[in-house]
Amino acid sequence: RLGLERADTAEKALSVIVDLLEKYGQGGNCMESHMAFTYHNSFLIADRKEAWVLETSGKYWAAEKVEGGVRNISNQLSITTKIDREHPELKEYAKSNGWWDGKKEFDFAATYSYVNTARMTTSGGRYCEGYKLLNKHKGAITSEIMMEILRDKESGINMEGGFMTTGSMVSVLPQQPDLPCIHFFTGTPDPAR
Repeated sequence: RLGLERADTAEKALSVIVDLLEKYGQGGNCMESHMAFTYHNSFLIADRKEAWVLETSGKYWAAEKVEGGVRNISNQLSITTKIDREHPELKEYAKSNGWWDGKKEFDFAATYSYVNTARMTTSGGRYCEGYKLLNKHKGAITSEIMMEILRDKESGINMEGGFMTTGSMVSVLPQQPDLPCIHFFTGTPDPAR
């Protein structure tokens, strides 16, 4: 939210978020119950001209500029070797902890995934299913199709049970600056309602 408030481009919003991450860190319980369950955050950041994926692990982070096609995130690290911006100590920290030898190509997801407490068993399936659904409509995704994808329970994208979807948002960002941007938010946690 602060990235949206303080920046007028996707890349500037990325900078706002990583500056706040460096200054304040992240954390906290992800559920209202007493169960201690935390995870680190991932973000899809877009404006009319470009889009970024930002993934975090503690104060460390990697960002990938989306160059085309479709891209999704889902409670797991998905940035591998295409890293366009990164925490200045990302690789050195991994090396000092013995997670990366400094010789093979650096893979953010492979190196930092086990640090992340949100290694939920369903996240890989949700990520893959989301990617499949997006690719099925690649080049022709409308706001209605995106809403259908976010409502999909069979894929696990719209989660039920112990871990539930907490909200969804669909944005239409026309490249023409004279056209308005339109944002749809769910009024309830379940995007099927």
